[in-house]
Amino acid sequence: MAVYRQNYKPYQGAITSPRWRFMILPRYAFQSIFESRPLVAFYVLCFVPLVIAASLIYLQYSAEALASLRIRALAVVEIDSVFFGALFRIQTFLAFLLVTFIGPGLITPDVANNALPLYLSKPLSRKEYVAGKLAVLIGMTSLITWMPGLGLIGIQADLAGPQWLSGHDGIATGFFLGSWIWIMTVSLVSLAVSAWFKWRPVAAASMLGLFFIAAGFGSVMNDMMQSDREWGILLNMSTVIAMIFDWFSEGVTERGNVPSWAALAAMGALSAASVFVLYRKIRACEVIR
Repeated sequence: MAVYRQNYKPYQGAITSPRWRFMILPRYAFQSIFESRPLVAFYVLCFVPLVIAASLIYLQYSAEALASLRIRALAVVEIDSVFFGALFRIQTFLAFLLVTFIGPGLITPDVANNALPLYLSKPLSRKEYVAGKLAVLIGMTSLITWMPGLGLIGIQADLAGPQWLSGHDGIATGFFLGSWIWIMTVSLVSLAVSAWFKWRPVAAASMLGLFFIAAGFGSVMNDMMQSDREWGILLNMSTVIAMIFDWFSEGVTERGNVPSWAALAAMGALSAASVFVLYRKIRACEVIR
């Protein structure tokens, strides 16, 4: 058919509300993410520690019931702050690995293929673009961290009674706030790294280096300084988030003579640096000097 015979009409369908327009990006991102079978398999494995923790909570009280009936039962672990602290560390580490696998694939292809001008030419701002990509990581990591964590704490409190919750009231606060601090920090770092590097494997390797190599460098730093305050632990992200969790849940104010507020400040500084990188890199055009 000749071009002049075609009738072009404007779009007559439903228009997404400007407030939720950024959610278009996560919708298509989830479709591409769950097309990868290895990633889906890994995501399912992230729920295994939660299932084990739920089973241990159940066995704790089924063992007490069997003991009351004078039936010998297997001894199980005590459900306390140490138990939930270990679960918190496991799930936050799995969340980090998940972000490492997913994050570099969210922005790197757009930067490498010069697709940012196309995105930002639409009624979509830079903030909405970053928020859409960030929503993918927040949604997937929340399902394996604070959401099931608070659910398990609620189950434990229901089975143990209100006296348990009154004696461990800081665990829920530590799990919730610690998870959100961790999720936001590693997600922003992942997006910043993926915006900085145009090659996905390099971005993923940079994330792993930040977690493992920086921790080793911090340990060497402590050995070299030989100071009463082990400031090098602030380079170990696993130790930093553990300090934050212990601060919120048990009121531990320091580790290695380093105050817990310094760990919170370190995470805040890392997040701020990531936001600055995103501000510099997420642009509709790139000026090469």
